Amino acid sequence: MTDHPIFKHGWIVVLAVGICAPALLSSYDLNLLGRFLAMAILAIGIVLIWGEAGILTLGQGVFFGMGGYCIAMYLKLSSLEAGALPDFMEWSGVSALPWWWVPFANPVLALLAIIVVPAVFSGVFAWLVFRRRIVGVYFALITQAVALTFATLLTSQQNTTGGYNGLTGFQTIFGLELGTTDGNRTLYWVTLAILALVFAATRWLIGSRYGTVLRATRDGENRVRFLGYNTTPYKVVAFALSAVFAAIGGALFTLHAGVVSPAFVGVVPSIEMIVWVAVGGRHSLWGAISGVLIVNFAKDMISSALPEAWLYVLGLVFILVVMFLPNGLAGLVDDLWQKYRTRDGSNDMAGSTGALEESK
Repeated sequence: MTDHPIFKHGWIVVLAVGICAPALLSSYDLNLLGRFLAMAILAIGIVLIWGEAGILTLGQGVFFGMGGYCIAMYLKLSSLEAGALPDFMEWSGVSALPWWWVPFANPVLALLAIIVVPAVFSGVFAWLVFRRRIVGVYFALITQAVALTFATLLTSQQNTTGGYNGLTGFQTIFGLELGTTDGNRTLYWVTLAILALVFAATRWLIGSRYGTVLRATRDGENRVRFLGYNTTPYKVVAFALSAVFAAIGGALFTLHAGVVSPAFVGVVPSIEMIVWVAVGGRHSLWGAISGVLIVNFAKDMISSALPEAWLYVLGLVFILVVMFLPNGLAGLVDDLWQKYRTRDGSNDMAGSTGALEESK
């Protein structure tokens, strides 16, 4: 977390702007901003697992998609009469609703699934991997393979998942008309409130004893183990929380966008999510949120003018950031700020593990 006053007290200005946005933006622009705020919830999870724990994951699109599909399945079923099937199932010749669709007819179970499904999947996956001490590039490749597998599974099951087209055609949720001016405004407020809650909870967690152990593990896991800590549960919790945040963001994004499909959950989207955080700064919550807004606003403008150029621009931006701004824009601001302050000269590893030793 950077020490710059902008990042310490800037939340007041940002919150004020967020509150004023509905009065300043059109319904379309407000809906677009709402999508970006939903993505920012996912980005906060990446800060936790990548920035604080030092574990690069290239599969966050999986959990983003889980949240999106959970809410989308409920929306599809809630718009049908009892016993009716979603249109794409009828076109595919499906005669009965698949058993794993049935729980999503219940709104409570559907909302719980947004949290429980990614939490259980990511928790079990992380435990199996981390207990074998698989980290670094090997872990990143495994998560990328999971993302590819999940996207392939969705596209291959046209009769039960909607295939490449995904799930769409949502009209209402709990009486709220989606896609309308009032609907966009209400969804924006909900998304902003959840983002603020996730931000506050993550900031508290990072500043707690758990956060201290997590950073110490990132900077010197063997030393932390020598101090008597079992680092596996700490990493599992971080990964599971990042997955839950991604799923919540995916569910909210689906409500704003009105569609969820494999295009949002594959390898390329997962890498793009990492780029958001890399641009803003993986060690800063504010930096990650800024990265989401900057990259996605740029994507919206560039894709409108030159649709095929965006991936090339994204790749170039990522290369430049890695080469010249390894800590992102937040790191640049922090470096400039530190030039005007007295520094103690201690390195990050000594600071984090030293704090851990003092707390024992």
